[in-house]
Amino acid sequence: MKLALRDIPNILTILRFLLTIPVAYLLLEQRYTEALLLFFIAGVSDGLDGYLAKRFDWRSRLGSILDPLADKTLLVVTYICLGWVDIIPLWLVALVLGRDVVIVAGGLAYYLLIGSYQMEPSWVSKANTTLQIVLALVLVFSLGVYELPPALLVTLVYGVCVTTVLSGLDYVWTWGRKASHIYHQRHRDTEGQ
Repeated sequence: MKLALRDIPNILTILRFLLTIPVAYLLLEQRYTEALLLFFIAGVSDGLDGYLAKRFDWRSRLGSILDPLADKTLLVVTYICLGWVDIIPLWLVALVLGRDVVIVAGGLAYYLLIGSYQMEPSWVSKANTTLQIVLALVLVFSLGVYELPPALLVTLVYGVCVTTVLSGLDYVWTWGRKASHIYHQRHRDTEGQ
């Protein structure tokens, strides 16, 4: 298989996937400064692959799947590891993972029962993802570089909690209504024939 320049964004995304392993190791070993450096590298690679894909029109279906999956994998592994070493409350890890499971299960059910879809994240989902990333980075920064005020960390924890619940409910409500509308429309169309 021969690689071309247009494969660079996907290669960067795969490398970001692979960074998950050393990040998990460093977090579990409580080597936070080094983990923060790898987060920085992952962030740069994420920005670079997106820039290259847009700038040179190197977008691909594979990239559109791999890129958010790499980001989500790194974030989920980070939360699991920080929960494991007792930095993030386990209830928050369970809440974040539970939301993701509900969204994936709902998306799969929608696909199987209704058909294909193009899911766009809502503003509350984007806010939740942003807060999840900020919380993880702030915690690792606070542990590895400079200790931040506990009130800031607690505020971020509860911010992630609230936006996780709201975004999960938003997905269930929005996609449940779409599925119900399509189901009833198909049922009416069938009766009309």
